[in-house]
Amino acid sequence: MTTREKELFDFVEKDINYFPLIRHVVTLEERLDELSKLPFVKVHPTDPTRQKVLPAGKQYKELLQQYINGLKVLQRAGGDALDDESPLRRWLNENVFS
Repeated sequence: MTTREKELFDFVEKDINYFPLIRHVVTLEERLDELSKLPFVKVHPTDPTRQKVLPAGKQYKELLQQYINGLKVLQRAGGDALDDESPLRRWLNENVFS
């Protein structure tokens, strides 16, 4: 178990049911880090308005969404302040919906 896996496992209070997701999230973190070192867009040398998204950019976008979704599940599992009212919601309730 890596340090990052242990950190996330502790966060979900060592619930073994989340361990496959934790491994997936850690793998995604590593892959996203690798992809972030590659160029995402190719710009035409004489016409900068002509641009092309490269495969690394497309893959990064797809993996990032999976990563975010995995983190949301782990955040809910850890009970990390999701029940707290956000400042925006509090302001709306006080000023708009009252």
